[in-house]
Amino acid sequence: MTKRKRTISTVSQSKQKETKENNNSVEQELESCRQFFLLKSEPESRLEKGVDVRFSIQDLENEPDQSATWDGVRNYQARNILKSMKVGDLAFFYHSNCKEPGIVGVVRITKEAFPDPTQFDPKSPYYDPKSRKESPSWFAVQVKLEERWNKKISLNQLKNYQTKQLSGMDLFKRSRLSVQKVLEYQRNFILELLNNENNTKTAFTTNTTNYLEEQKQE
Repeated sequence: MTKRKRTISTVSQSKQKETKENNNSVEQELESCRQFFLLKSEPESRLEKGVDVRFSIQDLENEPDQSATWDGVRNYQARNILKSMKVGDLAFFYHSNCKEPGIVGVVRITKEAFPDPTQFDPKSPYYDPKSRKESPSWFAVQVKLEERWNKKISLNQLKNYQTKQLSGMDLFKRSRLSVQKVLEYQRNFILELLNNENNTKTAFTTNTTNYLEEQKQE
């Protein structure tokens, strides 16, 4: 009996240590991630000048090293937001222009803004004949898949909170922007919402939601 108590105590201490280490890791993660964004992409096939512009989170997952260039942004406001991204920043991956739009995962910025090569390619649907290599108009970033969720947080779900927990979110105010900033309180609420949906998540989301919940209780 005594031995069993010691075992339980040891397991409990070990669990507390693991939780503390996870929380420290998440705290460092959130601090290093100075900004959070939302990136929209179309998951269903659509031809633009004969080229399929589809790019889903599954497509990113199938890329070598699960990494890809986020190109094709042709809105000046969205471009400027793209240029503000730093290595280590995170973004929600959002499926748009489809039957059920919504957030389906998280990506990490691995390379900061550089000239978008598609603007110089006449075969690309994103070709811009007015742009010059010495003074490019459009930029891209490199992203890497952080996690793919097994169940999306749909736009309809998010709209339930647009006047309260997600008030002021660009997803509702500037819905046509393909690149958007996400404020800290908006990010935290969406991650909590995800946790309530009982998604199968990677360590990042699990530890982050646990950390945020403990912060609320302190």
